[in-house]
Amino acid sequence: MTSVMNIRDLFGCSPSADSIANFLEKVNLQGSDLTPEVKAYPDMVYFNYHKLGVSLQFAPRGGYKPKVGLARSQLKDDCLKLEGIDIYNESKPQTGDARPQASSQSVQCAFSPYPLLPLRIFRVASAHEEGSAQSFISIAANTTGKEFSSGSINIWCEWAGEGIMVEFGGTEARGPQAWERGKDAVWQVITVFPPKSN
Repeated sequence: MTSVMNIRDLFGCSPSADSIANFLEKVNLQGSDLTPEVKAYPDMVYFNYHKLGVSLQFAPRGGYKPKVGLARSQLKDDCLKLEGIDIYNESKPQTGDARPQASSQSVQCAFSPYPLLPLRIFRVASAHEEGSAQSFISIAANTTGKEFSSGSINIWCEWAGEGIMVEFGGTEARGPQAWERGKDAVWQVITVFPPKSN
């Protein structure tokens, strides 16, 4: 029996931590090269694993401010701690949609879908009473906005106390009537981050 991984356990790890390497190996079902595309900025460093559908966001610590454009080998791993994980879903344009893609959508298309769907995100213990809610949220590739929220939704939904943000994709999630159509949009990116207290 395979154990279910809790991606929240990775928060606070450096890019070279064994737990990060183990996570990437578990997600790497195709045996892809695990060399990330690195995007370094003074306030955040992104490790993009396009073929895995994952982007890891490392925040600099201890006064470290990486220069824009640093290569992987130039980064100080011991000064970087994981603060966010983006999980990508498959981006499928609707048939008959002649509108050009938004730039954020074309970036999302550069990522393959995360191979371990449905995604199971463990809830923060303080965000729910014991026995009153599930201890995890399960998200399949085709989960839509109406399954995240019972009312009108935004183009994204964020639960700061849970440390989860969901961005929706497709034509339903943008344009003048996005608020009305958004409930039918399929999720495109889920960001998991350390929960924020009220």
